Amino acid sequence: MNGLSARQKRILSLIVHEYIFSAEAVASKHLVEKYRLGMSSATVRNEMSALTDQGYLKQPHTSAGRVPTEEGYRYFVGQLMQDTSLPETMRATINHQFSQMHSDIKQWLQLAATVLANETHAASLITAPQPVEARIKHIQLIATHGRQALAVLVMEGGQIHQHILTLEEPTSQEQLSILSNKFSQLFAGKNLHNLSQYQETFTSLESTILAWLEDELVRSDRLPTGEIYMDGITNVLAEPEFADSEEARRALRLLEERSMLQDLLAQTVLPETIGGVQVLIGGEGNWNDLSQCSIILSRYGSPGIATGTLGVLGPMRMSYGRSISMVRFLSGILSDFVAEQW
Repeated sequence: MNGLSARQKRILSLIVHEYIFSAEAVASKHLVEKYRLGMSSATVRNEMSALTDQGYLKQPHTSAGRVPTEEGYRYFVGQLMQDTSLPETMRATINHQFSQMHSDIKQWLQLAATVLANETHAASLITAPQPVEARIKHIQLIATHGRQALAVLVMEGGQIHQHILTLEEPTSQEQLSILSNKFSQLFAGKNLHNLSQYQETFTSLESTILAWLEDELVRSDRLPTGEIYMDGITNVLAEPEFADSEEARRALRLLEERSMLQDLLAQTVLPETIGGVQVLIGGEGNWNDLSQCSIILSRYGSPGIATGTLGVLGPMRMSYGRSISMVRFLSGILSDFVAEQW
Protein backbone atom coordinates (compact mmCIF):
# COMPACT_ATOMS: atom_id res chain seq x y z
CA MET A 1 0.00 0.00 0.00
CA ASN A 2 1.20 3.48 -0.85
CA GLY A 3 2.18 6.00 1.79
CA LEU A 4 -0.48 8.50 2.83
CA SER A 5 -0.28 12.24 2.55
CA ALA A 6 -0.66 14.37 5.66
CA ARG A 7 -4.20 15.29 4.56
CA GLN A 8 -5.17 11.66 4.03
CA LYS A 9 -3.78 10.73 7.43
CA ARG A 10 -5.84 13.44 9.07
CA ILE A 11 -9.02 12.42 7.26
CA LEU A 12 -8.50 8.74 8.09
CA SER A 13 -7.88 9.56 11.74
CA LEU A 14 -11.03 11.70 11.94
CA ILE A 15 -13.15 8.99 10.30
CA VAL A 16 -11.88 6.37 12.75
CA HIS A 17 -12.65 8.67 15.70
CA GLU A 18 -16.12 9.52 14.37
CA TYR A 19 -17.01 5.92 13.60
CA ILE A 20 -15.85 4.73 17.02
CA PHE A 21 -18.11 7.35 18.59
CA SER A 22 -21.22 6.94 16.43
CA ALA A 23 -21.08 3.48 14.80
CA GLU A 24 -22.42 5.18 11.66
CA ALA A 25 -20.77 5.71 8.28
CA VAL A 26 -18.99 9.08 8.14
CA ALA A 27 -19.82 11.51 5.34
CA SER A 28 -17.47 14.13 3.88
CA LYS A 29 -19.94 16.96 4.62
CA HIS A 30 -20.04 15.97 8.29
CA LEU A 31 -16.25 16.14 8.58
CA VAL A 32 -16.00 19.52 6.85
CA GLU A 33 -18.69 21.08 9.03
CA LYS A 34 -17.63 19.58 12.36
CA TYR A 35 -13.88 20.03 12.07
CA ARG A 36 -13.75 23.11 9.79
CA LEU A 37 -11.20 21.42 7.57
CA GLY A 38 -10.76 24.42 5.30
CA MET A 39 -11.49 22.38 2.17
CA SER A 40 -14.60 21.50 0.21
CA SER A 41 -16.68 18.37 0.65
CA ALA A 42 -15.68 17.37 -2.87
CA THR A 43 -12.00 17.47 -1.94
CA VAL A 44 -12.64 15.35 1.16
CA ARG A 45 -14.68 12.89 -0.92
CA ASN A 46 -11.78 12.55 -3.36
CA GLU A 47 -9.40 11.79 -0.53
CA MET A 48 -11.91 9.32 0.96
CA SER A 49 -12.10 7.59 -2.44
CA ALA A 50 -8.31 7.36 -2.53
CA LEU A 51 -8.27 5.86 0.96
CA THR A 52 -10.94 3.39 -0.14
CA ASP A 53 -8.88 2.38 -3.18
CA GLN A 54 -5.89 1.77 -0.90
CA GLY A 55 -7.95 -0.46 1.40
CA TYR A 56 -8.19 1.77 4.46
CA LEU A 57 -11.89 2.65 4.10
CA LYS A 58 -14.98 0.96 2.71
CA GLN A 59 -18.39 2.19 1.62
CA PRO A 60 -21.24 0.17 3.14
CA HIS A 61 -23.86 1.50 0.69
CA THR A 62 -23.73 3.41 -2.58
CA SER A 63 -24.91 6.70 -1.10
CA ALA A 64 -23.42 6.27 2.36
CA GLY A 65 -20.25 7.66 3.88
CA ARG A 66 -17.21 5.60 4.70
CA VAL A 67 -16.17 3.32 7.58
CA PRO A 68 -12.69 2.02 8.45
CA THR A 69 -11.55 -1.42 7.27
CA GLU A 70 -9.29 -3.76 9.25
CA GLU A 71 -6.31 -2.19 7.46
CA GLY A 72 -7.64 1.24 8.32
CA TYR A 73 -7.75 0.38 12.00
CA ARG A 74 -4.28 -1.18 11.85
CA TYR A 75 -2.85 1.92 10.21
CA PHE A 76 -4.59 4.11 12.78
CA VAL A 77 -3.29 2.11 15.75
CA GLY A 78 0.22 1.72 14.36
CA GLN A 79 0.78 5.12 12.75
CA LEU A 80 -1.78 7.73 13.74
CA MET A 81 -2.91 7.12 17.30
CA GLN A 82 -1.25 9.38 19.81
CA ASP A 83 0.25 7.88 22.93
CA THR A 84 -2.36 8.50 25.60
CA SER A 85 -2.29 8.10 29.36
CA LEU A 86 -5.11 7.96 31.87
CA PRO A 87 -6.09 11.16 33.70
CA GLU A 88 -4.38 11.48 37.05
CA THR A 89 -7.72 11.51 38.89
CA MET A 90 -8.69 8.19 37.32
CA ARG A 91 -5.31 6.64 38.16
CA ALA A 92 -5.68 7.78 41.77
CA THR A 93 -9.22 6.38 42.00
CA ILE A 94 -8.19 2.98 40.66
CA ASN A 95 -5.12 2.84 42.90
CA HIS A 96 -7.34 3.62 45.88
CA GLN A 97 -9.71 0.76 44.97
CA PHE A 98 -6.85 -1.72 44.99
CA SER A 99 -5.39 -0.30 48.21
CA GLN A 100 -8.63 -1.29 49.97
CA MET A 101 -8.22 -4.96 48.98
CA HIS A 102 -6.65 -7.66 51.14
CA SER A 103 -3.52 -9.35 49.79
CA ASP A 104 -5.57 -12.03 48.07
CA ILE A 105 -4.70 -12.72 44.44
CA LYS A 106 -8.26 -13.77 43.54
CA GLN A 107 -9.74 -10.54 44.89
CA TRP A 108 -7.18 -8.47 43.01
CA LEU A 109 -7.81 -10.27 39.73
CA GLN A 110 -11.59 -10.04 40.10
CA LEU A 111 -11.34 -6.31 40.81
CA ALA A 112 -8.96 -5.83 37.88
CA ALA A 113 -11.37 -7.64 35.53
CA THR A 114 -14.27 -5.47 36.72
CA VAL A 115 -12.35 -2.18 36.45
CA LEU A 116 -11.03 -3.12 33.00
CA ALA A 117 -14.49 -4.01 31.69
CA ASN A 118 -16.18 -0.93 33.15
CA GLU A 119 -13.58 1.56 31.94
CA THR A 120 -13.18 0.17 28.40
CA HIS A 121 -16.84 -0.88 27.85
CA ALA A 122 -15.52 -4.19 26.54
CA ALA A 123 -15.15 -7.75 27.80
CA SER A 124 -12.13 -8.19 30.04
CA LEU A 125 -10.05 -11.31 30.54
CA ILE A 126 -7.21 -11.91 32.97
CA THR A 127 -5.23 -15.07 33.61
CA ALA A 128 -3.88 -15.70 37.09
CA PRO A 129 -0.09 -15.37 37.31
CA GLN A 130 1.59 -18.63 36.38
CA PRO A 131 4.94 -19.28 38.07
CA VAL A 132 7.84 -20.48 35.99
CA GLU A 133 8.06 -23.28 38.56
CA ALA A 134 5.31 -24.09 41.05
CA ARG A 135 6.68 -23.75 44.58
CA ILE A 136 5.16 -24.69 47.91
CA LYS A 137 4.37 -22.08 50.53
CA HIS A 138 2.30 -23.89 53.15
CA ILE A 139 0.58 -27.24 53.77
CA GLN A 140 -2.43 -27.90 56.00
CA LEU A 141 -4.00 -31.28 56.80
CA ILE A 142 -7.48 -31.38 58.38
CA ALA A 143 -9.22 -34.46 59.75
CA THR A 144 -12.71 -34.85 58.26
CA HIS A 145 -14.37 -38.25 58.59
CA GLY A 146 -13.02 -41.72 59.22
CA ARG A 147 -9.89 -42.30 57.16
CA GLN A 148 -10.38 -39.13 55.12
CA ALA A 149 -8.47 -35.87 55.51
CA LEU A 150 -8.67 -32.56 53.68
CA ALA A 151 -5.26 -31.62 52.28
CA VAL A 152 -4.72 -27.93 51.50
CA LEU A 153 -1.67 -26.77 49.56
CA VAL A 154 -0.92 -23.05 49.33
CA MET A 155 1.50 -22.15 46.54
CA GLU A 156 3.84 -19.19 46.39
CA GLY A 157 1.75 -16.48 44.79
CA GLY A 158 -1.44 -17.46 46.59
CA GLN A 159 -2.89 -20.33 44.51
CA ILE A 160 -4.71 -22.86 46.69
CA HIS A 161 -5.08 -26.57 45.90
CA GLN A 162 -7.44 -28.80 47.90
CA HIS A 163 -7.91 -32.55 47.83
CA ILE A 164 -9.54 -35.24 49.96
CA LEU A 165 -6.96 -37.89 50.88
CA THR A 166 -8.00 -41.41 51.88
CA LEU A 167 -5.51 -42.63 54.47
CA GLU A 168 -4.70 -46.21 55.42
CA GLU A 169 -6.16 -45.71 58.91
CA PRO A 170 -7.94 -42.99 60.88
CA THR A 171 -5.56 -40.25 61.95
CA SER A 172 -6.18 -37.69 64.69
CA GLN A 173 -6.11 -33.97 64.06
CA GLU A 174 -3.15 -33.70 66.44
CA GLN A 175 -1.11 -36.10 64.28
CA LEU A 176 -2.17 -34.30 61.10
CA SER A 177 -1.19 -30.93 62.56
CA ILE A 178 2.27 -32.27 63.44
CA LEU A 179 2.64 -33.53 59.86
CA SER A 180 1.40 -30.21 58.47
CA ASN A 181 4.09 -28.33 60.37
CA LYS A 182 6.78 -30.84 59.41
CA PHE A 183 6.01 -30.74 55.69
CA SER A 184 5.57 -26.95 55.66
CA GLN A 185 9.01 -26.52 57.22
CA LEU A 186 10.65 -29.13 55.00
CA PHE A 187 9.21 -28.00 51.67
CA ALA A 188 8.49 -24.26 51.93
CA GLY A 189 9.91 -22.69 48.76
CA LYS A 190 10.58 -26.08 47.16
CA ASN A 191 9.61 -27.14 43.62
CA LEU A 192 8.92 -30.54 42.06
CA HIS A 193 12.60 -31.25 41.43
CA ASN A 194 13.43 -30.56 45.08
CA LEU A 195 10.76 -33.01 46.26
CA SER A 196 11.86 -35.79 43.92
CA GLN A 197 15.45 -35.45 45.12
CA TYR A 198 14.57 -35.60 48.82
CA GLN A 199 16.29 -38.59 50.49
CA GLU A 200 14.62 -38.76 53.91
CA THR A 201 12.84 -42.02 54.80
CA PHE A 202 9.12 -41.38 55.19
CA THR A 203 6.42 -43.37 56.91
CA SER A 204 3.55 -44.80 54.86
CA LEU A 205 1.33 -41.87 55.85
CA GLU A 206 4.02 -39.32 54.99
CA SER A 207 4.63 -41.03 51.64
CA THR A 208 0.93 -40.68 50.82
CA ILE A 209 1.09 -36.95 51.50
CA LEU A 210 4.34 -36.57 49.55
CA ALA A 211 2.84 -38.35 46.52
CA TRP A 212 -0.11 -35.94 46.61
CA LEU A 213 2.24 -32.93 46.79
CA GLU A 214 4.19 -34.18 43.77
CA ASP A 215 0.95 -34.71 41.79
CA GLU A 216 -0.21 -31.17 42.55
CA LEU A 217 3.13 -29.65 41.52
CA VAL A 218 3.11 -31.65 38.26
CA ARG A 219 -0.42 -30.45 37.54
CA SER A 220 0.51 -26.82 38.25
CA ASP A 221 3.60 -26.94 36.05
CA ARG A 222 1.60 -28.35 33.13
CA LEU A 223 -1.15 -25.73 33.15
CA PRO A 224 -0.89 -23.58 29.98
CA THR A 225 -2.41 -20.61 31.82
CA GLY A 226 -3.64 -19.85 35.29
CA GLU A 227 -7.29 -19.50 36.22
CA ILE A 228 -9.13 -17.10 33.90
CA TYR A 229 -11.17 -14.16 35.23
CA MET A 230 -13.65 -12.37 32.95
CA ASP A 231 -16.17 -9.55 33.13
CA GLY A 232 -18.14 -7.27 30.81
CA ILE A 233 -19.54 -9.74 28.27
CA THR A 234 -22.78 -7.76 28.31
CA ASN A 235 -20.76 -4.72 27.16
CA VAL A 236 -19.99 -6.48 23.88
CA LEU A 237 -23.57 -7.63 23.39
CA ALA A 238 -24.77 -4.04 23.87
CA GLU A 239 -22.76 -2.71 20.92
CA PRO A 240 -25.02 -1.92 17.93
CA GLU A 241 -23.08 -4.04 15.44
CA PHE A 242 -23.36 -7.05 17.76
CA ALA A 243 -27.06 -6.84 18.57
CA ASP A 244 -28.57 -10.24 17.65
CA SER A 245 -25.34 -10.99 15.80
CA GLU A 246 -23.89 -14.39 15.01
CA GLU A 247 -20.43 -12.75 14.97
CA ALA A 248 -20.87 -11.70 18.59
CA ARG A 249 -21.99 -15.16 19.63
CA ARG A 250 -18.95 -16.74 17.96
CA ALA A 251 -16.59 -14.29 19.67
CA LEU A 252 -18.17 -14.82 23.07
CA ARG A 253 -18.02 -18.59 22.57
CA LEU A 254 -14.26 -18.16 22.38
CA LEU A 255 -14.30 -16.49 25.80
CA GLU A 256 -16.57 -19.09 27.34
CA GLU A 257 -14.65 -22.16 26.15
CA ARG A 258 -11.49 -22.27 28.22
CA SER A 259 -9.56 -24.54 25.84
CA MET A 260 -10.16 -22.22 22.88
CA LEU A 261 -9.16 -19.19 24.90
CA GLN A 262 -6.02 -20.88 26.16
CA ASP A 263 -5.17 -21.81 22.58
CA LEU A 264 -5.58 -18.18 21.50
CA LEU A 265 -3.36 -16.93 24.32
CA ALA A 266 -0.76 -19.62 23.67
CA GLN A 267 -0.53 -18.71 19.98
CA THR A 268 -0.46 -14.96 20.54
CA VAL A 269 3.08 -13.60 20.65
CA LEU A 270 2.98 -11.13 23.50
CA PRO A 271 5.76 -8.60 24.00
CA GLU A 272 8.46 -9.94 26.32
CA THR A 273 8.48 -6.60 28.11
CA ILE A 274 6.06 -6.47 31.01
CA GLY A 275 3.40 -3.88 30.18
CA GLY A 276 4.00 -4.13 26.43
CA VAL A 277 0.76 -4.24 24.45
CA GLN A 278 -0.30 -6.44 21.53
CA VAL A 279 -3.32 -5.43 19.43
CA LEU A 280 -5.10 -8.12 17.36
CA ILE A 281 -7.54 -6.66 14.84
CA GLY A 282 -10.09 -8.87 13.10
CA GLY A 283 -8.41 -12.02 14.33
CA GLU A 284 -5.36 -11.13 12.20
CA GLY A 285 -6.50 -13.66 9.63
CA ASN A 286 -6.01 -16.58 12.02
CA TRP A 287 -9.24 -16.56 14.01
CA ASN A 288 -12.46 -16.53 12.01
CA ASP A 289 -14.52 -16.21 15.18
CA LEU A 290 -12.84 -12.84 15.81
CA SER A 291 -13.27 -11.40 12.32
CA GLN A 292 -15.40 -8.53 13.65
CA CYS A 293 -13.47 -8.01 16.90
CA SER A 294 -10.28 -6.58 18.28
CA ILE A 295 -8.31 -7.83 21.27
CA ILE A 296 -5.77 -5.84 23.27
CA LEU A 297 -3.44 -7.98 25.39
CA SER A 298 -0.55 -7.34 27.75
CA ARG A 299 1.73 -9.41 29.95
CA TYR A 300 2.07 -8.63 33.65
CA GLY A 301 4.11 -10.05 36.52
CA SER A 302 7.79 -10.62 37.19
CA PRO A 303 9.87 -12.11 34.32
CA GLY A 304 11.44 -15.44 35.20
CA ILE A 305 9.26 -15.75 38.30
CA ALA A 306 5.54 -15.55 37.49
CA THR A 307 3.54 -13.87 34.72
CA GLY A 308 -0.05 -13.64 33.54
CA THR A 309 -2.02 -12.03 30.74
CA LEU A 310 -4.70 -9.37 30.81
CA GLY A 311 -6.68 -7.75 28.05
CA VAL A 312 -9.99 -6.73 26.56
CA LEU A 313 -12.12 -8.01 23.69
CA GLY A 314 -14.58 -5.76 21.90
CA PRO A 315 -15.84 -4.74 18.48
CA MET A 316 -13.27 -3.56 15.96
CA ARG A 317 -14.85 -0.18 16.54
CA MET A 318 -13.39 0.16 20.04
CA SER A 319 -11.69 3.12 21.67
CA TYR A 320 -8.12 1.97 21.16
CA GLY A 321 -6.35 4.80 22.93
CA ARG A 322 -8.34 4.50 26.14
CA SER A 323 -8.31 0.69 26.09
CA ILE A 324 -4.56 0.43 25.51
CA SER A 325 -3.90 2.95 28.29
CA MET A 326 -6.15 1.07 30.72
CA VAL A 327 -4.61 -2.31 29.88
CA ARG A 328 -1.10 -0.93 30.32
CA PHE A 329 -1.97 0.79 33.61
CA LEU A 330 -3.58 -2.29 35.16
CA SER A 331 -0.65 -4.39 33.95
CA GLY A 332 1.57 -2.19 36.10
CA ILE A 333 -0.68 -2.53 39.16
CA LEU A 334 -0.83 -6.33 38.88
CA SER A 335 2.92 -6.54 38.22
CA ASP A 336 3.62 -4.67 41.45
CA PHE A 337 1.30 -7.03 43.32
CA VAL A 338 3.01 -10.14 41.89
CA ALA A 339 6.43 -8.76 42.83
CA GLU A 340 5.27 -8.28 46.42
CA GLN A 341 3.66 -11.74 46.65
CA TRP A 342 6.67 -13.60 45.27
